[in-house]
Amino acid sequence: MPNGGQPTIVSIAERAGVSIASVSRVLNGQGARRDTTERVRRAAAELGYVPNAVARSLKGGRTRQLTFAVPDIGNPVYVAMVRAIQAVAKAAGYRLLLHSTDAVAEDELAVLRSLRDRTSDGLILVPIRITEAHIEALVEAARPVVVIGSLPPGVPVDSVRADSVAGAALAVRHLHATGRRRIAFVNGPSDTVPGHNRERGYRSALAECGLPHDPELVAHTDFGVDAGARAMERLLPAGPDAVFCANDQLALGASHALLGRGLRIPEDLAVVGMDDSELAKLGWPPLTSVDLGSSERGRRAVELLLDRLEGHRAASVEPHAGPEAETEAGEAAGAPEAPRAPAGAGAERAPTRTSTARPRLVVRASTAPTGATEAMRFA
Repeated sequence: MPNGGQPTIVSIAERAGVSIASVSRVLNGQGARRDTTERVRRAAAELGYVPNAVARSLKGGRTRQLTFAVPDIGNPVYVAMVRAIQAVAKAAGYRLLLHSTDAVAEDELAVLRSLRDRTSDGLILVPIRITEAHIEALVEAARPVVVIGSLPPGVPVDSVRADSVAGAALAVRHLHATGRRRIAFVNGPSDTVPGHNRERGYRSALAECGLPHDPELVAHTDFGVDAGARAMERLLPAGPDAVFCANDQLALGASHALLGRGLRIPEDLAVVGMDDSELAKLGWPPLTSVDLGSSERGRRAVELLLDRLEGHRAASVEPHAGPEAETEAGEAAGAPEAPRAPAGAGAERAPTRTSTARPRLVVRASTAPTGATEAMRFA
């Protein structure tokens, strides 16, 4: 047989004693006489023919595959998103491809550009920085894209985001309510969208509570457990009585550093994380954390993407309009203004939509009074 011994429609036609055109019609489900169909299917089975799904997708324009690109596949937040996205995608008859970008801008841009290759019908992207190159690639994407995160106003791309400004403020107000007055902050890089917005929430809540902003109580580092431990060590000489961390990985690292010093949590120093991931529940003591609805954001994102692909308006998603939709996006780490969509695109697209997951504070033993055993939730 040709093609290195792999069966082809030519070899199937020879085995079945029919024309190549007849084989093509049967394999593509276009209909043929019953006896022809039976002969073709029998010949294909005997030869071990496996349809080339990629070739079919190129011909038909659909792959029934979606791509999810995240900065860190080891982060429990993204694991929760993957589970939610996969469940919805599978129910709709789509496979999910997972891609880790390691938060490298060029990798994120490469994934966007790869949509031209038609190996995926659509993309859910989680960028932590938004540059002019990102905006240009998003606007010109060959396939539908949904961003999980904040976008500058005017970018004609659907998005799902968390109000982490409000979430950070929830954390600081809670610590203030428990009597803490020297509230430290361990943040990720300030030039990222999450880092920028969480610092906004921290500073605004300090002002609301009548507390001064002390730069000695703020540390910027990477979003990781070891980084959180090192940052906490640097902050201890400033005398904090509480620490708010920009994610649960940082908070877990901070807790390790405090316990390693023989300090008690929360008696000596209270700890709050963000994301309410599995790490928050498994830490010791269990971490108070701000729930940003990771699973819900994943579910909403894939609903939006499927809505673009299938043409059915997704439930639980509102048009991108009004001040509420711009709470974070307007000041996302100095993100550039969005270019206009390509000429004529507006007439072909439904209005751009965004969905915002509301933060909730989940109170556990790292800030609760001694003896607290049940998590309490506050909006």
